Amino acid sequence: MGAFIKKPSAWVPVIMSFAALALVLGYVVVVGVQEPRADEGAAARIFQMLLAGQVPIVAFFAIRWLPKMPKQAAGVILVQIIAALVPFALVFFLEMRFLEKT
Repeated sequence: MGAFIKKPSAWVPVIMSFAALALVLGYVVVVGVQEPRADEGAAARIFQMLLAGQVPIVAFFAIRWLPKMPKQAAGVILVQIIAALVPFALVFFLEMRFLEKT
């Protein structure tokens, strides 16, 4: 994986995932967990853009590097996928906690 450290397509999706996670945590700290509304608000839209924006970057990385270095590229893609699942899991967990209270 060390060969990919200089490749933005390897680390930008992970940074975007951490930004989405920070956004969710910051929102929960500042606003708290609220009842879902019809209009989700700016934070939800930014969260969605951060995670959806990763898809073309990860696809580019996969197309570019999987044929050349399959084992190393697969490891990077696995890290990218796990990093993207963490904010999703947090949002899912918070929504389930809210639904339990009602």
